[in-house]
Amino acid sequence: MANNPAPTPERAIYGFVLYLGSILGFGLYLIWAYIPVELLHSLGLTYWPQKYWALALPVYVCVFLYFIYIFYVGHSFLITPAPDSMKTLTDKYAKDPPKVDPPPDAIPPIYDIHISEVNRHLYMNGKQER
Repeated sequence: MANNPAPTPERAIYGFVLYLGSILGFGLYLIWAYIPVELLHSLGLTYWPQKYWALALPVYVCVFLYFIYIFYVGHSFLITPAPDSMKTLTDKYAKDPPKVDPPPDAIPPIYDIHISEVNRHLYMNGKQER
């Protein structure tokens, strides 16, 4: 059988069980977080984590996700070449302009524009070169 993303009865059952499990788990979390410890002990429920973790665990998860984003941006800055590096101007995959001009009705080939040409178009604005 090929990999088919269409729903099957097994996937529907697994999804429903996961849905019910997540609702049950969230309900238990709310009961644990809001009901006083004395009431839980009177019901015979004595093995529960400290109430500190009801708030600390979600905060730790949120802070961890925040630091993942910070780490990702910092890592991107670290692996980016310096602005004056030649790697920011060209690399081994750069395509030079074609040596011959294509016919007038042809689509021109793709190539990389040299940085001096880019600067001329961006910053000269029709001014005379010195």
